[in-house]
Amino acid sequence: MAGKRLKAVTGVLARQGILVAFALFLIGFALGSDRFLSADNIFSVIRASAIIGVMALGVTVVVIGGNLDLSVGSMLSFSTVLVVDLHDKIGPGPAILVTVLATLCLGAVNGVLVGVARLNSLIVTLGMLSAIQGLTLIYSGGKNVDIANPDGTWFSLFGRGYIADIPTPIVIFGLAAIVLHVAMAYTPFGRRIYATGGNPTAAVFSGIRRSRVVFSTYLISAFTVAIAAVILGSRVMGSQNNVGQGYELQVLAGVILGGTSLLGGSGTIWKTVIGVLILGFIQNGLLLLGFQYYVQWLVTWVVIILAVWLDIAAKRGRLLSPIA
Repeated sequence: MAGKRLKAVTGVLARQGILVAFALFLIGFALGSDRFLSADNIFSVIRASAIIGVMALGVTVVVIGGNLDLSVGSMLSFSTVLVVDLHDKIGPGPAILVTVLATLCLGAVNGVLVGVARLNSLIVTLGMLSAIQGLTLIYSGGKNVDIANPDGTWFSLFGRGYIADIPTPIVIFGLAAIVLHVAMAYTPFGRRIYATGGNPTAAVFSGIRRSRVVFSTYLISAFTVAIAAVILGSRVMGSQNNVGQGYELQVLAGVILGGTSLLGGSGTIWKTVIGVLILGFIQNGLLLLGFQYYVQWLVTWVVIILAVWLDIAAKRGRLLSPIA
């Protein structure tokens, strides 16, 4: 009887352990700081997490399709520099349109190399990370860019504004999550992505065009990066050349925390939302408790290792390997 109970407990931990850990974190932070669960702090955390969250939604689609996208950080740098620089030259509306199209072109390069040429996604996107960062420096001449009149443009709505008393970044994050959740969970397109990531060979024999599916996932990822760049540029009203550096780690951490398997074929959009919020609230709680900023990186590493371990444990039905 005791053995069955222990097995049941370990099974629950393997499936929902990260949520249990998150609940314990919340309780500890709430006891340590009376500001942690205040409405203002909660909205602040969600708003700050929106940029990473929007990008994580797109990367989730890529990972479910059986691939990785490590280029999103550099892509964010390029897109933010581009939309801010073009704002004063051609106006906010055209600047947003050009930025979206340019970012989609970068995503298309990833899609062609991984989906059509069948190259390894880790190698391709790692190389694109460096290439896009170099492209950003070439475009900007190594200089930071700023909007001349930040108080006189409607562009500020995306990063600083409110819609029905809700911060616009939160609204955009929520709408993007709803649209992608419906697309992935209730449409043939979403089922093709799951099938391609779960078993590429079987998907091909089922009549699914793998190259098209993979290509489309990278376009979705690039589009979410463009949205995140508009939010970031609007919030800061300027951009540094390396503004997106390190974002790929945080995005991937949010995706993994949400339970999306790096092996492909499993995961959900709404769990990625939870994973991103877990990361945001943990980082916020550490700051409220007086820990230095760099401690967040150590905690992020621990959480990623824990999430990957639990993901593997969920597939084999136990926390430890049977041959350990």
